[in-house]
Amino acid sequence: MASSVIEDDTPYGIGDAPTRNLNMIEAINDALDIMMSRDPSVVIMGEDVGYFGGVFRCTAGLQEKYGKTRVFDTPINECGIIGAAVGMGAYGLRPVPEIQFADYIYPGLDQLISEAARLRYRSAGEFIAPMTVRSPFGGGIFGGQTHSQSPEALFTHVSGLKTVIPSTPHDAKGLLIAAIEDDDPVIFFEPKRIYNGPFDGFYDKPVQPWKKFPQSRVPEGYYSIPLGKARKVRDGEAMTILAYGTMVHVVEAVAKEKGVDADILDLRTLVPLDIEAIEESVEKTGRCLIVHEATRTSGFGAELSALVTERCFYHLEAPVERVTGFDTPYPHSLEWAFFPGPIRIGEAMDKILEV
Repeated sequence: MASSVIEDDTPYGIGDAPTRNLNMIEAINDALDIMMSRDPSVVIMGEDVGYFGGVFRCTAGLQEKYGKTRVFDTPINECGIIGAAVGMGAYGLRPVPEIQFADYIYPGLDQLISEAARLRYRSAGEFIAPMTVRSPFGGGIFGGQTHSQSPEALFTHVSGLKTVIPSTPHDAKGLLIAAIEDDDPVIFFEPKRIYNGPFDGFYDKPVQPWKKFPQSRVPEGYYSIPLGKARKVRDGEAMTILAYGTMVHVVEAVAKEKGVDADILDLRTLVPLDIEAIEESVEKTGRCLIVHEATRTSGFGAELSALVTERCFYHLEAPVERVTGFDTPYPHSLEWAFFPGPIRIGEAMDKILEV
């Protein structure tokens, strides 16, 4: 089987371009700036994205540079934000609406599912919805039940939507550019726990800024990372670990601490999914651990587990294991019990290796 996984951070078409050390916020801002300068049809909209520059400052300075007709604030009305973006896309624009927190995206589900995702199909290709919905998601910031949710599995269930989740500044820029250029609607979830630096799961340790890590080296100028290509984080033989977003850094830290020779894949995009890279890795290791912080039941890990079992059954030497959040609202006082941390991930590794 030919490998499709990207095993290094060399961006497509960038060559030896100079790089800058950026955190994920700065990388996202850079991607938006580049796309707005290249394509006058790109517009940014959302709550506080204009003058204020976004609650996390991802759109800082863009309204001043491109004007209020291309970067503008909206009312607190998620269904209106998404609905307006669908119409903009149908008439030739490439809107990039921001939902301030993923927890508040639900009022826009009808517009996303019934309109954006179906528009190309229902119009026989006459209209498209080339929109990229950006939204911070995930926990680890003491945001409680209304600022910590991970609803990515809801969108992977919808035919016509693509779901993208970066884990590094380098990937955030390249994937966001690819998402904006895509002619189909894309949900672009940004793990807010790692906006300013990677997180190893040890919440009582000091936060490390991105500038200390090589993944913060972001090439200047334009580059894109194809949707549907996983990234090999670490090469190993003992087991395959599938993760995305914040969990990529947590599982890497746990594997290193325990001395487990794990083959770690950062999925990058859930839809389209790089199933070829997953198959190649599991066939090599014979074991598979899946980690995400969303709730367990019907989480995307369930789909990954089914796919691995269907496609790699005769290569598996142990049952597929999942470490996830629990089937409860995201708790504030028990955040680190809910969050898939080093203890639970380490126990799952031990269980897989015992077989």
